[in-house]
Amino acid sequence: MKIPYLSLYDVTSQHREEIRAAVIRVAESGWYLLGEEVRAFEREYAEYTHREYCIGCGNGLDALTLILRGYMELGMIKEGDEVIVPANTYIASILAISECRLTPVLVEPRIETLLIDDEEIESHITKRTKAVMLVHLYGYNAYTERVERICREKNLLLIEDCAQAHGNVSPHVGIRGAQAYSFYPGKNLGALGDGGCVTTSDMALAESVRAIANYGSSRKYVFEYKGCNSRLDEIQAAVLRVKLHYLDSENERRKEIARKYIRGIKNNEVTLPPADGVFHIFPMLCRYREKMQKHLTEKGIGTMIHYPIPPHKQKAYSEWNSMTLPITEKIHREELSLPCNQTMTDEDVEYVIDSVNEG
Repeated sequence: MKIPYLSLYDVTSQHREEIRAAVIRVAESGWYLLGEEVRAFEREYAEYTHREYCIGCGNGLDALTLILRGYMELGMIKEGDEVIVPANTYIASILAISECRLTPVLVEPRIETLLIDDEEIESHITKRTKAVMLVHLYGYNAYTERVERICREKNLLLIEDCAQAHGNVSPHVGIRGAQAYSFYPGKNLGALGDGGCVTTSDMALAESVRAIANYGSSRKYVFEYKGCNSRLDEIQAAVLRVKLHYLDSENERRKEIARKYIRGIKNNEVTLPPADGVFHIFPMLCRYREKMQKHLTEKGIGTMIHYPIPPHKQKAYSEWNSMTLPITEKIHREELSLPCNQTMTDEDVEYVIDSVNEG
């Protein structure tokens, strides 16, 4: 058998006719940027995420950066302030902090959840800490009551990187914050190119983010901020509107596949992940990762490593290279992702299970 890690062609083909109709509708409208498709998607996604506002933008990294820029323009964060972030995140979370000349503060994850250890957050808070950036990595929800309490008691902003967790973000209220989403094609809710958005119930932030993303302008030729150009285009918005209708059912299929993996995989060299995500990624830990990956490749099964080098060991952050973060390093050393998406058949899933058990 040949089971790719993820076939974007197969994902798109599931809704081929609706997507084709949506693209044609935009093409024939004669309006390709900041039009009705974007406005409609923003309304629909705000409702889906239980937030008051949704602002489309160019990609997930832009979304994170715009949130931080927005709060800086509102005077709630200033250059040099600290933002707590999980040490094992994809580097984009940290790049957004650096881009705004803020200071990332790395906190180790829990090995059981692969998410930031909320018991370690308080010990990293200083007088310069202004925000906690949660990352809902792999499709797991990192939000906890402890995080809520910390943010409330310490008066911290809560910024959430939801790039991998469409459909699994808590509609919590009472804490000032915002969420950043990526619509990169491989996401659970993916476009046919780059795209992203910010969601929030904070009106002042929403207005600031929308203006900054539009060259710093909320009125034509009037510029309040030194902004940028970050837009979700009409075609991507139209495609996302189609795919949003299917997000919950496709997430349910991902969960079903993950449950089958967790029940069926019996290999002492493998540690399986928690069962409560939407499984953008199914991340298992393997003591002998290279051996397992080679075995699965020979069996025709595609796999991915998320991610081989942790942020603090990257050349881009050479000032951190001497740091030792043992839990993060173990995850990055052992993580191997199995195919887990709505295009897989039950036969595919059983074949993967059997192959891992043989590995």
